[in-house]
Amino acid sequence: MSDQSPDRDHPTTTPAAGDPATPSAGPRPEPLRFFGTTWVDHDGGYGLRRTAVAVGSLAAAVAGAFLLRFAYQGLALAEVGGFVDGLLVVMFAVCTTIAFRKTWEGFTRRPADPAREDALRSLRLIGFIGSLLAYFLRSLAEAPGEKLLRTEYEAARAAHAKRRATRTGNPASRSAKPNRPRKGRR
Repeated sequence: MSDQSPDRDHPTTTPAAGDPATPSAGPRPEPLRFFGTTWVDHDGGYGLRRTAVAVGSLAAAVAGAFLLRFAYQGLALAEVGGFVDGLLVVMFAVCTTIAFRKTWEGFTRRPADPAREDALRSLRLIGFIGSLLAYFLRSLAEAPGEKLLRTEYEAARAAHAKRRATRTGNPASRSAKPNRPRKGRR
């Protein structure tokens, strides 16, 4: 048996835009991975979660580096040759750099071409240490992706407030303005 109640960190229902049965409460914040919507007000264990993400991503990066070291030692024992060893090191260095850069860019802006991001998924998987290091460094300052979501959320709230301000009052109670004759015509 599963509990179907909506979680504060992961809202499951969003009111329909034009549905008169649901009150217009404005835009809802988008949940972040590991943080839910606690990034909005920095409540609900936000600081603890940021610390956990920083420590966890750094620990995972160190464990991944040890894993890659053991894989490299396995190739050294197999004596595959200096060219393959060098090629392997260069491949992991390039993939790690690309993964770091793409992950870091994803924290500040949405991808312009999602199909291109999907094509780079295998490179990001190979260079997973770069993604983990990007998570670690970003979590030292804020929740990874918080800046992007905060600017989008604040823009949506401002647009919603502007729409609400233009619609305030009862339109039926507005008095009709008398027609004024135009200048230059009689």
